[in-house]
Amino acid sequence: MPDTEPPIHAWHIEERAYRRQEERRGRRYAYAHLDPARTPLAVIDMVPFFVAANPYTRGIVPNIQHLAHRLRSAGGTVAWVLPARVDRSPVGDEFHGREAAEMFRNSGGTGPLQDRVWHEFSVGTDDLLVEKSAPSAFFPGRCPLPELLQERGIDTVLITGTVTNVCCESSVRDAWTLGYRVIMIADANSTGRDQDHNATLHTVYRSFGDGRATSEVLTLIDEAVSA
Repeated sequence: MPDTEPPIHAWHIEERAYRRQEERRGRRYAYAHLDPARTPLAVIDMVPFFVAANPYTRGIVPNIQHLAHRLRSAGGTVAWVLPARVDRSPVGDEFHGREAAEMFRNSGGTGPLQDRVWHEFSVGTDDLLVEKSAPSAFFPGRCPLPELLQERGIDTVLITGTVTNVCCESSVRDAWTLGYRVIMIADANSTGRDQDHNATLHTVYRSFGDGRATSEVLTLIDEAVSA
């Protein structure tokens, strides 16, 4: 019988990239500890438009769910970030083509935000639900998430969701620019191809934040709880 489980990216960060960071700072990962109370899990664009179309995106659903549950239990924040419906623009029509531009404009769906999240997720009563009107969830003025996190004294951001090399990478870059410690969770992000996924992981690890597995981040949360 064929395996029907959706795939996870065959992700990796090259050993030479690890060695470079180890030579610079004396350790493989920048952030060896986190405080759950000051750490949100940002879940980017996990809505039907993106999840249904991509097996890799369906494959990361269990990891995101595990992370959300564990972080909530430890006193952390889960933030569901959804695409907003934006006005049409000449640039959007010119770049994507009118039909594709209209499709992307409506990718976030309609109705209450909680109802737009992919149906396999459990949204907690204290979770944040926000819309973004740009690829990045941290671009000033295009999403309320940075202000909401500032109110909570956040210093670290865990990035998950889709698409790895578009909205997720954009969010990593802007979160780092705003001064957050950033961890991109390698097996809880997705795009269309392994090579695109891994190119983003390399860029992030080299210049903007850590790239770590779900299991490693769960351990960081557990260590913080037991400390």
